[in-house]
Amino acid sequence: QVQLVESGGGLVQAGGSLRLSCAASGRTFSNYRMGWFRQAPGKEREFVAAISRSAVSTYYEDSVKGRFTISRDNAKNTVYLQMNSLKPEDTAVYYCAAQGGGVYYEPASYDYWGQGTQVTVSS
Repeated sequence: QVQLVESGGGLVQAGGSLRLSCAASGRTFSNYRMGWFRQAPGKEREFVAAISRSAVSTYYEDSVKGRFTISRDNAKNTVYLQMNSLKPEDTAVYYCAAQGGGVYYEPASYDYWGQGTQVTVSS
């Protein structure tokens, strides 16, 4: 089992920044690819970003490229999502997830999930 706890969400004005953190405990953190997903009211959960086990590779959904940065610190068992130039359409509950194997953008292929943190961007 891997336990994931997100933090760092909040209310921010458009153009502002937030940094989300996800602390992991349980099994070896570095064994898992990590991803961030988000879900807005009435919408399906969607892929935001993912990072490989060793942080060599990162992947982003097109609408966040150039604005969001995913990173991880395996020594601290933590993955981060730096979000800059936030837009109202970024408003959602953000979830981190751990994946043992599978397609990086597919929520169903992730094994463990956090409880989510709310991000609200006002216009």
